[in-house]
Amino acid sequence: MGTSIAREIDDQILYPDDDGEPMSDNTIQFRWICLIVEGLEFLFRDRPDVFVAGNLLWYARERAAEIRMAPDAMVAFGRPKGERGSYKQWLEGGVPPHVVFEVRSPGNTPVEMARKLRFYDEHGVQEYYFFDPDGRSLEGWLRREGRLEEIPNVRGWVSPLLGIRFEPEGPEGLTIYHPDGSPFSTALEAREDALEAREEAAEAREDALEARQEAREERRRKRVERRRAEAAEIRAEAERQRAVAEAQRAEVESQRAEVEARRAEAERQRAERLAARLRELGESID
Repeated sequence: MGTSIAREIDDQILYPDDDGEPMSDNTIQFRWICLIVEGLEFLFRDRPDVFVAGNLLWYARERAAEIRMAPDAMVAFGRPKGERGSYKQWLEGGVPPHVVFEVRSPGNTPVEMARKLRFYDEHGVQEYYFFDPDGRSLEGWLRREGRLEEIPNVRGWVSPLLGIRFEPEGPEGLTIYHPDGSPFSTALEAREDALEAREEAAEAREDALEARQEAREERRRKRVERRRAEAAEIRAEAERQRAVAEAQRAEVESQRAEVEARRAEAERQRAERLAARLRELGESID
């Protein structure tokens, strides 16, 4: 136990977790660092064997605290997630960060950036990307045959290890896309997108509810109209039947009148015959 404590104290003395440098020189650089780190964390959220960090000191050799670098973002495959004060390579199975990102700040000089490139080249980084927000330019290097070689054209470049795509486009000069085609976003942007999605979903639910209510009202209106039409049809049929009955009664009355007329005519003719007979009889008596 004493050896462990001594080693821990020795580590704290030899390998401080803070190099005294700020994480960023301005808000633009800070925003880009957050965008890249959070995008990478989201990308590998389901991979317990992928470690992602931002502005974390990387000590490349044991007992050589001066051999260190603090990439703005880094990804190490085969290393577990978890909290770290620094990335001590000899405690990480000798695994160096596989992919590193640097975002240029106004304080970065060409000499400093050349030094960082040499460091990443010498200590086993497989992919290195350098973005200049002010110049809206992206550079990339890929390890080939043991050395980092510059990628001739990064437009549409897909990282072999990360699967993400770089497109120098948009007002910021760069858009990074996840393998599924969605762009990198910060937690704030993701929350805003989620809030907007919830609002859109709520509006969609309200529209659906309104549509259902309108549909119910339309069905009710059609039922009322159908019932009115049926009632009108029943009334029309009753009127037709009454008209038929009236016509039949009129026909019966007409037939009765015709019978009465015939009877009257027969009575008249009989009376005339009787009168004629009486006249004949009177004349015979005389």
